[in-house]
Amino acid sequence: MFAVAAFFMAGAFLAGAFVATAFFLAGAFLAGAFFATAFFLAGAFLAGAFFATAFFLADAFLAGAFFATAFFLAGAFLAGAFFAT
Repeated sequence: MFAVAAFFMAGAFLAGAFVATAFFLAGAFLAGAFFATAFFLAGAFLAGAFFATAFFLADAFLAGAFFATAFFLAGAFLAGAFFAT
């Protein structure tokens, strides 16, 4: 009877350890997937913000250069017309 009880207890212990390990591993896997997803989404968001900012700044710079050039050319044209007159 003692041997049967010992085997039963050992089996229950091993089964409990197995189930606990399985839940722990599943929890660690889900937590790892969650954090990996969170970091990926955060990285994608930051990268998107960086590229959007870079394109915005580049666009503003090009627009500023375009308008500055346009005003400079217009000013040079008007000055040339004034001096020619």
